[in-house]
Amino acid sequence: MKFIVFILLAIGSGLVSAQEPVLSSVPDTLEQRVKPCTICHGDEDKAGRDAYYPRIAGKPAGYLFNQLRNFRDGRRYYQAMAILLENLSDEYLLEIAHYFSSLKYPYPEPAANTLSPEEIQAVETLVHSGDPERDIPACGACHGKALMGVEPFIPSLLGLPHAYVAAQFGGWRNGGIMRGQTPDCMSEIAKKLSQEEVNALTVWLPAHPVTGEPAEAETLPPELAQRCQTILSGEGFTR
Repeated sequence: MKFIVFILLAIGSGLVSAQEPVLSSVPDTLEQRVKPCTICHGDEDKAGRDAYYPRIAGKPAGYLFNQLRNFRDGRRYYQAMAILLENLSDEYLLEIAHYFSSLKYPYPEPAANTLSPEEIQAVETLVHSGDPERDIPACGACHGKALMGVEPFIPSLLGLPHAYVAAQFGGWRNGGIMRGQTPDCMSEIAKKLSQEEVNALTVWLPAHPVTGEPAEAETLPPELAQRCQTILSGEGFTR
C-alpha cells in the first residue's frame, strides 16, 4: 500500500500537470509530464511488489492507447493506473501513447531454448498453423507472420522476457488485478490452450530474436478482425 501511495504522490507532480499550471523552472513538455510513468515502466520489464510492470517504449501506439483507455474506463483495473488516468481525455491519452510508441527500445538477446524437439514441433504448429479443431488461430495470423505485431493495435510477440509472457498468459487464463473486466479474444484463446502448451510458448517466444517490422493492419484476416474487435477498436485513434 505504501508503494501505491508513493506512486500517486509522484503522479501528483507529473501527469496531472497537464491540467494544472506548474510554477517551477521545469519545462512543460510531454516528456516531463510522463516521467511518473517511468517510475514503474522503465527501460525494462520488471516485477514489482504488487504487479508486473512491462516496458511500454516502442509498443504500437494503438495498443498503448487502448490499454490506457481500458484502465481509465474500468475495463482493466489496477488502482494506481485508475487514479492516474481517471481525469485524462482521449486526446491526451493519444499523446501519451504516441510518445511512448516513438521511443526506441534496445531488445534483449534471445533467451536459451530449453524445449525438446517434440515440444518445439508442437509449439511451432500452434504459432504458424494454430489448431482449427479447438478454434485456436495461429499466433502469426494476428501478430503477423514475423510475430512482430500488426500496426496500429497488435503488439509484437518477440523481444519479451519469459516472466512477462508467463504473466500475460496467467492473467488471460486465470484473471487478476491487471487483466480486463471484460474478456477479450486473447482470454478466450488462452483458456483453450493446455498448461503444457502455455509453458512451451513462454519458452519458445523469448528464445527468438527480434526481426523485421510490424505488419500493416490490412494483412489481418477479416474473421480475426471481427473476433478481436475489442482489441482492434480505437475510436478517435489516429496514426
